[in-house]
Amino acid sequence: MTTSSASGVIDELHRRGLIAQSTDEAALRAHLAEGPVAFYCGVDPTAPSLHVGHLVQYMVMRALQRAGHQPVVLVGGATGLIGDPRPTAERQLNDPEVVAGWVASIRKQVAPLLELPAEADGLKGPIYVDNLDWTGPLSAIDFLRDIGKHFRVSQMLAKEAVSARLNSEAGISYTEFSYQILQANDFRELHRRHGVTLQTGGSDQWGNLTAGIDLVRRTSGAKVHALSTPLVTKSDGTKFGKTEGGAVWLDPELTSPYAFFQFWLNADDADARAWLPLYSERPAEELAALITESLERPAARTAQRALAEELTLLVHGPDQLRQAEAAGRALFGREDLATLDAGTLGSALQEAGSITVDGDVPTVAQLLQQTGLVGSLSDARRTVKEGGAYLNNERVTDADLVPGEDAWLPGGWLVLRRGRRSIAGVRRGS
Repeated sequence: MTTSSASGVIDELHRRGLIAQSTDEAALRAHLAEGPVAFYCGVDPTAPSLHVGHLVQYMVMRALQRAGHQPVVLVGGATGLIGDPRPTAERQLNDPEVVAGWVASIRKQVAPLLELPAEADGLKGPIYVDNLDWTGPLSAIDFLRDIGKHFRVSQMLAKEAVSARLNSEAGISYTEFSYQILQANDFRELHRRHGVTLQTGGSDQWGNLTAGIDLVRRTSGAKVHALSTPLVTKSDGTKFGKTEGGAVWLDPELTSPYAFFQFWLNADDADARAWLPLYSERPAEELAALITESLERPAARTAQRALAEELTLLVHGPDQLRQAEAAGRALFGREDLATLDAGTLGSALQEAGSITVDGDVPTVAQLLQQTGLVGSLSDARRTVKEGGAYLNNERVTDADLVPGEDAWLPGGWLVLRRGRRSIAGVRRGS
């Protein structure tokens, strides 16, 4: 690791728009240049999976890791039992057994993001920690005497989410109010146990990050650092990482690799160009060329495809990327549907929209109407007559055709298409 690569990572993060705030940037640059730095980012297990909104934190961690620094991954088995205060209402408290299961599943999801192949010479793999290990044994008296005495209520009240709740009808419980102290203590413990001197997190966590810095300073006299990432948004004002079906999860059981790929591929042009530097690790010149091409030839969707390919590969691996790409080509007639396995075909058609038929199989015209590809049977007949109806990528010429046994694809599926881009699936029931 060279001095330039160790401290130049700050320049990279700025270039990619990944730094919203930092504490004394000049001092942080000097600290990174001194040698390998242990840094951490924490996530609370509030669901069984991370979602795409979490990825920006791991892009920062990957950049620091590539520069030779030591990543420490905290999954909050303790803070996940409490929950960071939201501006609107109290979080639901989950059972300890549930949270423990989520800690384990999230740790597995993080592995492909930060665990390195053996040939990654000189780079450091992650250290995994759970804050329940040091928070669980802490007595109430120790918590109040050794940690709580270093916090000023006036500063805690100034936190945006806390002040919003105080001024609302919902109010805020002491449980959530104390969350900031628990997270700050994580920084203190990781500094003591692993020599961690840098914490990263979202800009909404800035108050918690600086509280940790202050606690380390008060209890050990050490100078430590923090940097935050910006809030990622959509240009239309809707929440990033949300679709009509809900959150876009990293767990393939909750969001299929095909649906994950399609989320990025279907991004708005302006969003894709804004997100590309945040999420792509391509060289700056290549990113600039992709953005230029996206502006000049938006129909090619080069920025979207670059994001879809790079992030699906990162999160789900090369085999699932190939299947996701093949599914898109096959559904729209550019590749044989027989190349898809039953699982990929099923997840792709469920994402596109599907129905289940029981008993007698309807005609193609009836299926076109039942799937919503057309509004009425007369519309269906007209579509067939005009050559715009396809069954398993074969043009249909008879609106009254009933699909035979040989038409059903693996998993018991039919693929209906109207025109070039309107797809629906039909699944055979019992």
